[in-house]
Amino acid sequence: MTIPNELTEQLGTALKAVLGDALPSEFTVPAVSVAQDARYGDYQSNAAMMLAKRVGMNPRELAGKVMEAMDSSLASTEIAGPGFINFRIHPECLAARAGQMLHDERLGVAKAAQPKTIVIDFSAPNVAKPMHVGHIRSTIIGDTLARLARFLGHTVISDNHIGDWGTQFGMILWGWKNILDQAELEKNPIDALLNVYKQVNLKCKEDETLLPLCKAELVKLQGGDEENLSIWNKCIAVTKTGLQKIYDQLDIHFDYWLGESAYNDALSPLVDKLLADGIARESDGAVCVFSDGYHKPQEDPFLVQKDGEWVPVPAIIRKADGGFLYATTDLATLDYRTENFKADAIWYVVGAPQEKHFKQIFDIERMRGISGDFRHVAFGSILGKDRRPFKTRSGDTVSLQDVIDEAIERATKVVEEKSPDMPADEKAAVAQAVGVGAIKFAELSQNRLSDYIFDWDKMLALTGDTAPYLQNSYVRVRSIFRKIDGEFTAPETLTLSEPAELTLARLLVRYAEVVPATLDDCKPNLLAAYLYELAKAFHSFYEACPVLRSEGETRATRLALCELTSRVLKQGMGLFGITMPDRM
Repeated sequence: MTIPNELTEQLGTALKAVLGDALPSEFTVPAVSVAQDARYGDYQSNAAMMLAKRVGMNPRELAGKVMEAMDSSLASTEIAGPGFINFRIHPECLAARAGQMLHDERLGVAKAAQPKTIVIDFSAPNVAKPMHVGHIRSTIIGDTLARLARFLGHTVISDNHIGDWGTQFGMILWGWKNILDQAELEKNPIDALLNVYKQVNLKCKEDETLLPLCKAELVKLQGGDEENLSIWNKCIAVTKTGLQKIYDQLDIHFDYWLGESAYNDALSPLVDKLLADGIARESDGAVCVFSDGYHKPQEDPFLVQKDGEWVPVPAIIRKADGGFLYATTDLATLDYRTENFKADAIWYVVGAPQEKHFKQIFDIERMRGISGDFRHVAFGSILGKDRRPFKTRSGDTVSLQDVIDEAIERATKVVEEKSPDMPADEKAAVAQAVGVGAIKFAELSQNRLSDYIFDWDKMLALTGDTAPYLQNSYVRVRSIFRKIDGEFTAPETLTLSEPAELTLARLLVRYAEVVPATLDDCKPNLLAAYLYELAKAFHSFYEACPVLRSEGETRATRLALCELTSRVLKQGMGLFGITMPDRM
């Protein structure tokens, strides 16, 4: 059990002892949280302030009585401000918890009490188009959530819902047959297909007779035409090959690649069922789902305010021409994942602009009587230094492959400057770890809902909130153990006395709290901030507390703190898919 959970339980017991029958039966003790200012304690609670008025007591008076009734074996207590209860964990308790972590491969992190089957939908690029820098957020956040959920004991199904169907294929099919350069296709297939799409799209704007021809090719594909299906399959195959190279470099893997086409046969029956159930109805030839009045207007995803009135914004699930939309495919996808994967939770790691879309989709599921942990894990944009969407100098979208290649190239220079004598093969592996790690951590250290600036110099800096800083911290810790004789053996007990020792131990035992909280909020930046704080605390400890020059119990304790720091850094960064090299 984590320290906050234990303190929360003790607090609940004390409140019951103090108030007896006066304690409201529906009152839930708020979770004990990390103190905002470490000078006043390690954890704090506002429970007395929340209850005081309801039981007719002064908050500080109630806090005082609760403190007297608290079990004091874990922490000392004090009152702060209008009635906060602050907790300061006893040094011997911190030492005991840190000691337990040394003998636990999970480093104190408990598995979920009620494991779920979670489907995580992330990355989802389009076929026949290269991945660009904008795919960083969905791809890396989604992979991290999958790693965290698996580590916490959940069954995770990762699904790359690629865009492999739709109107763009009509243009690609026509272009394949009429203007595709076969030599370019063999040399660089994804770029060749993208060029075909761009050329045909431009031609359609210049020649109005071309678009119907493209639509005819799409109709033939949807009707099962053998030639068009063969071309379509080739497009998917070459796209997957190009995508897999990027995913391999990022160490990202998917259980399924069920694209939009996988649900094509389910769309028409789905619309018919929604019509039959009265959830959808025809409107101007299209089939739509309107508000059913379940929500207040300001919370209803099917309404928008216009000129002081609430007007309908329905979800269109079949166009007047018979075509289907993303909403139809997403509903069919939810059905499949619920029925076939038996999913308890389905999370979509998709940009914030799609918020209204997912609110409508999830609300339609409510109308259908289908419930679950359906979650839109939204995120902001990646910007250039000019605070505009990150582009090349020519104004083109930046290729994700180019970003990875440049990160590794820049990391190679950093490694060469730092360790010129390192063997070439090791140097290449370290540059890969540093370059890819820099991209991932730059993403994951941000609040996912915020936009952030893509800055090469900051990403690869050996100081500050970066992957190279944390990797270098790990290297520094491990270098200590290369200087000792024999293998490190964890001591039976730790003895903490110096302030820097206590600060480091305090942070180490918090790891078990941070990892579950990171998944609960789907906010990897919580774990990233913790790991950065831990690395800083280690450097302060290392400067203040000699390790190898100390002796006896002190030396054993300090080596144990170093060992534990390295394990937490390695495991924590591993949950981000970031490798920690032993040397840099």
